[in-house]
Amino acid sequence: MRIVFMGTPGFAAQQLDALVTAGHDIVCVYSQPPRPAGRGKKDRKSEVQTRAEALGLPVRHPVSLKTPEAQAEFAALNADLAVVVAYGLILPQAVLDAPARGCWNIHASLLPRWRGAAPMQRAIMAGDSESGICIMQMEAGLDTGPVLLEGRTPILPDDTAGSLHDRLANIGSKLIVEAVAQADTLKPVAQPEDGVTYAHKIDKAEACIDWAEYAVTLDRKIRGLSPGQAAWTKLNGKRLKLLFSRVVPGDGASGTVIEGLTIACGTGAVQIDRVHLEGKSAQSAADFLNGVPLAPGTKLGDG
Repeated sequence: MRIVFMGTPGFAAQQLDALVTAGHDIVCVYSQPPRPAGRGKKDRKSEVQTRAEALGLPVRHPVSLKTPEAQAEFAALNADLAVVVAYGLILPQAVLDAPARGCWNIHASLLPRWRGAAPMQRAIMAGDSESGICIMQMEAGLDTGPVLLEGRTPILPDDTAGSLHDRLANIGSKLIVEAVAQADTLKPVAQPEDGVTYAHKIDKAEACIDWAEYAVTLDRKIRGLSPGQAAWTKLNGKRLKLLFSRVVPGDGASGTVIEGLTIACGTGAVQIDRVHLEGKSAQSAADFLNGVPLAPGTKLGDG
């Protein structure tokens, strides 16, 4: 099948690999333009562009697909199908209609729950017991199209956004190959009207820990934001990113150290098992405490 692939992050790059391995003709890859990154703020290519170039595939990164020129270039590819994964641009109707079979989206949630930008993070933060992948026929609305194929996985008590990401990427890679192979027989299923939720983009302010919240809530936030944006607090005026946690018994004044890196919350306590202190590398709690011992009663969040 002649496929246009549209995606940007590593999650999408894995789906591209799966389609190439399955023998499909990837006629073009669309990705977000290179953007300044790192300390030097040099332009960095997206993971999809880097992978596509390594595979010898042509890459385009238009700033917009709204212009007649961009739409004409897309239509001229004469694709059977466009596969879209975390691309980052809204597709105008002319683009959605151009491939013979339209555009399919690989979405990392069980639609209609968690439509939008951050479904994996939101699922963990909300305490969902299950997540999955939906192969969806795209239409003009935000993740509103009918579902063609679905794969499910439980969300485990120790899952982070990172571990769930990796599992869903594997599921998506298998599912999209299966969906394309069954393209002639798949029956689109309309999403139910009940149960719609939106996975809004994570705001930077959300990552700041409020120790007055319940331990269960904070544990979900820490795991749901790890390792990407990462939940954080302040310790002696420096930002301390919290990368893994679990709920444990304990009580005390909110935000104070009970013992080691067990921190009292509004209700209950969380044990922090991995951290990243500003100016240092990420490390286990044990290694961190060897260099920065914390006396019981130390307050986090100040400064």
